[in-house]
Amino acid sequence: MLHLASGKVLAPGGHTEPEDESLAGAALRELHEETGIPPQAVAPWPGYETVPFDIDIHDIDAHPGKGESGHRHFDLRFLFRLQTAAEVPLVLQEEEVGGIEWRPAHRVASPSLRQKLLKLPPGTGPATANASALIYNDRGEYLLHLRDYFPGRIWEPGMWSLLGGGREPQDATLEHTVRRELAEEAGLHIADLTPFGIEEATDDACGTVPIAIYAGRWNGDPRELHLTEGVMLAWFAPDDLHRLRIADTTSALVRRHAASRPVGASRTVSQSGPASHEGRRPAAPHGTVPNIIGVHLYLERPDGTVLLGLRHPDSNFAPSTWHVLAGHCEQESAITCLIREAWEEAGLRIVCDRFRWPHSGTLIWPQLIDI
Repeated sequence: MLHLASGKVLAPGGHTEPEDESLAGAALRELHEETGIPPQAVAPWPGYETVPFDIDIHDIDAHPGKGESGHRHFDLRFLFRLQTAAEVPLVLQEEEVGGIEWRPAHRVASPSLRQKLLKLPPGTGPATANASALIYNDRGEYLLHLRDYFPGRIWEPGMWSLLGGGREPQDATLEHTVRRELAEEAGLHIADLTPFGIEEATDDACGTVPIAIYAGRWNGDPRELHLTEGVMLAWFAPDDLHRLRIADTTSALVRRHAASRPVGASRTVSQSGPASHEGRRPAAPHGTVPNIIGVHLYLERPDGTVLLGLRHPDSNFAPSTWHVLAGHCEQESAITCLIREAWEEAGLRIVCDRFRWPHSGTLIWPQLIDI
């Protein structure tokens, strides 16, 4: 674009503002303000989602009229790729921009930037036909989806993953794809979704599948969502991901996004188990001593199906095995342990005012009030 103040042809850009959450976010804001290209129309170049593609350092002369002394200026250049086949209308910010044009890489004015652009692999890579949502809250947790265990029938069976899916003919853009999938899978609507990057996932045939990732903030309770696919939704802190059955690429994606958030952004202290809207499990009482007493919950529906959970591969007991919800007693009764473990492992709320064992003559089972 022709920058009116300097008379030079420059890429879109400008100074950061207090409302910018990241340097890449500042670049996207300037792109929109100066050219009219919305952030949803572009995606970060793979490998450069959170780091600049190039840094230009140059001297700025003093401007006594503005109260500015001579100084050294740093331009951090982020690389994005236009991800829509449709023509994107350009809208000039007339007070700063005198004209806009597309140029081939060999005509880029900056020698260092031109050299790096010419070294990029030819083409734009494989067509991206899948999109997923990286949803985070103000506590620094991420919303993950436990998928059904149907090997050979669905993607990543029995694993924690992001909500999302494949592009369909009615989707004008991949943002439309991810919004449709959020609505269909969980009845979830996120006001602001921003392109974050591309996840290079591996399918069952060991092929690479690019997935466009859109990040958005939401502070709701996943238990209140109407989930139409998979087992459950839950919040997890990045430090808890190692406990989960989750793809390495998804785990790395979450950690990369967490690292890109501004210093001082809210963070959640890592604890075991999925987070809840009402807060995580309180600290154990002083002097808590684990006992070698296990409590198992056998929960059967009227149709004969039994509730099972897929245990973590690193578990000392029955790793990578479908098993009833279970755990060790702490300094508590067996029934209290059962209620606690059901909540921690499955978000299952059990209310029990009274409980008598079968041989007592009167049997009163805990009442299940929330799944």
